[in-house]
Parts: sequence; C-alpha cells; structure tokens
Amino acid sequence: MASIATSGVGARSRKFALFPFVRRHRVAVLGGALLATMVLAALLAPWLGTVDPQALAPTRRLRPPSQAFWFGSDMLGRDVYSRALYGIRISLIVGASVGLLSIFIGLVIGLLAGYIRVLDAIVMRVMDGMMAIPPVLLAIALMTLTRPSVTNVVIAITVAEIPRVVRLVRSVVLSLREQPFVEAAVASGTGLFRTIIVHILPNTRAALMVQGTYIFASAMIVEAILSFIGAGTPPNIPSLGNILAEGRSLFQVAFHIILFPGLLLSAAVLAVNLLGDGLRDALDPRLARQM
Repeated sequence: MASIATSGVGARSRKFALFPFVRRHRVAVLGGALLATMVLAALLAPWLGTVDPQALAPTRRLRPPSQAFWFGSDMLGRDVYSRALYGIRISLIVGASVGLLSIFIGLVIGLLAGYIRVLDAIVMRVMDGMMAIPPVLLAIALMTLTRPSVTNVVIAITVAEIPRVVRLVRSVVLSLREQPFVEAAVASGTGLFRTIIVHILPNTRAALMVQGTYIFASAMIVEAILSFIGAGTPPNIPSLGNILAEGRSLFQVAFHIILFPGLLLSAAVLAVNLLGDGLRDALDPRLARQM
C-alpha cells in the first residue's frame, strides 16, 4: 500500500511539475505543438481525405473551395488540398534534412577551425567567401549545375547554410579554448580530439539547437523559392513552391490556388521560429534566472 501511495504521489508531482515549464516557456510549447501538428498532418496525408495530388480532372478546373474540393482545384482540376498536404511534407523533409546536415558538417569544421589555429585562417577565409554570396543565390547557382530533385535541393541549401554554422561554432570554441577547465585538461595530457569531444563539444549544444531551428525555417523558404522559379523540385513532385508558381498567373481568377499553400508554408515557418525563440529563452541561463 505504501508503494502504491508513493507512486501516486510521484505521478502527481511530475504532473504538477509540467505546468511551471509550460507557463515559463509558452512560446516553445506553442511552436512545438504547431510543428508537431503539421508533421502529423504531413505523415497522415494519405488518410486525411486526400486524393492523388497528380490526378487530373479538366472538367472541374478552377473550382472554388467546396465540400468536394476543400481548398478548391487548380487549372488542371487537381485537388489543391491534397497537393498542399503533400507539399508541406516536402518542405518539412527539406527543412529537417538541411538543418541536420548543416549542423553536423558545420559542427565538425567549426570545432577544428576554432581549436586548431593553423586551420582557422584557411577555413574561415573560405567560409567568408561563401557567405559573401546570399544563400538563395548560392543555392540557385548550385542547382543550375544539377538536375532538379529533392536530394539536390537539400545538398544545395546545405552548402549555402554551412558557413553560418561554422562561424557560430568557431566563436563558441574560441571563447571556450581559454577557459581554465580546458587549459587544465590540456596540461594534464589530454589529447586533442578527446579535449574537443569531452570538454568543448557539450558546450556547443544549446547554441546549435537554436541555430538548427532557424536553419530549418530558412531552408523551407529557400526550397519554396527554388521551386517557385523552376530550379527546385521537379514539376511532377507537388511542393508548395511549385503550387505557388503554377497559381501565380491565375491569382485574380482563382486566388485560392496560392492562398492555402501560402498559409501552410507561413504556418510551418512560424512554428519553427517560435520553437527556436522558445529554446533560446529556455537555454539562456540569464533569462532562466529572471524567470
């Protein structure tokens, strides 16, 4: 009986401990909930009343939103609702892939450049040269060298985002390199890579989590831009950028073709940015003390 009572008290304490976290970090919780909803909608798209996003119905072209077409139909009679749900899946895949790849590659380069002085000047001059080109233009230039595909879009945007991560990690490493605990580890004979992995790498986690969310949001926008101008995903793959590009010439006649996909893209970017802002506030020790 005592063990049952103790477990009940523990469950209640965990339940009540959740409320202060939600109250203190409303922005992160709101962004995470909105993002989770969109991820579920993208994953469950085949079971959410959608049809084949490429199915043509010329006799039902340019229909306004109705019970048959929740978001209306486009110039070829395709269901905009189905195309938008499958399109947000592409946006989320590209955003998450670019975020993870750029964080991983930028972390490795930034750690080595920030800790090994010989590499610092060489690596950072290359990064400075890449950052002199806006990410969108760099991604467009890279896509012109390859054929349109989701994989190539991810690679092009990742290359454009890596310098931002490298500079962030390098700045963190430069501040940590002179800290007493790192100097003590070096003085005690700790090897180069062990010092980086054990003493420096864990201290970059908070900054990278926040930066990763911003790259996630930026990658979704860049992917939409690339697809909008015809340099991103191929036309046979429904993406939000392709849908917006196809509906721009019919905006005055059937504005619903770009309205709902645009709202979905805006909601996804807003969710990721809210999550990033909330994580920044939660992981900043100065803000945590004020709360």
